[in-house]
Amino acid sequence: MPDDMGQWLLQRLEWDSEYFGTTTYRLATGLFDAAQPVHRLAQAAQAFRHQLAQRGSYYAFSVVPAEDTRLLQALTSGGWQLIETRLNFYCPVAEATLPAPFPVRLARPDEADFVGQISASARNPYDRFHADPWFGDARADAFLARYAAAAVAGTYADAVLVPDEPGLLVDSFLAIGDAPAPADLPGSSASRVLLTAVGPLNRGWHLKLVSETVRRAATLGFPYVLMTTQATNKAVFRTCEKLGFRLGSTTHVLACHGT
Repeated sequence: MPDDMGQWLLQRLEWDSEYFGTTTYRLATGLFDAAQPVHRLAQAAQAFRHQLAQRGSYYAFSVVPAEDTRLLQALTSGGWQLIETRLNFYCPVAEATLPAPFPVRLARPDEADFVGQISASARNPYDRFHADPWFGDARADAFLARYAAAAVAGTYADAVLVPDEPGLLVDSFLAIGDAPAPADLPGSSASRVLLTAVGPLNRGWHLKLVSETVRRAATLGFPYVLMTTQATNKAVFRTCEKLGFRLGSTTHVLACHGT
């Protein structure tokens, strides 16, 4: 979306727009002349929101690297709200410190709705959907239930792990997405933790499921496992410390909406 001070790189999300009944955008970034002062960037951000509103009701969000202070200042000055701060971890699989294997299995297709219920019940008040008042808890719960069920159905995930311990009721899961290395970037393949939830009946299973995710990656020849969590999630930090994950980057999620 060009203007006289720069350009906004914007993507319309078709699935999200249909699901929420509101045109939904993801802002990739803004491109500006380095000489532009912050107050001019704020004016550009305000004009950008006005242009979106002219198209009708909308919701927009952006995941901004912590290093991009000018974009963060422009957006927050222009009416965007800080929703979530994320820490992005990576684990060099060959250097991981894994405990003995834990019993896990792949979620069955007929468990899709059940896994969705686990996701909705294990509410995280700090994730993007629950932290943003535009969604509200009920709608955020319903979306994450749908998202988790779709992972089991194979819509976007390559595997969903659940506990397989005798006598233990399943109350947790972890969805994985695999990214093979492109031909021109050998050694860059990775498995990513897409979504995970642990209910009260499976306390302690986050570490176990992540451990088996790393072990799976080693079996498949993926050199890295990636995992993102909120800056508030101390339980995940402990998992990362125990298994050998390292902090790769920090990002901020900002959002705005209009009618």
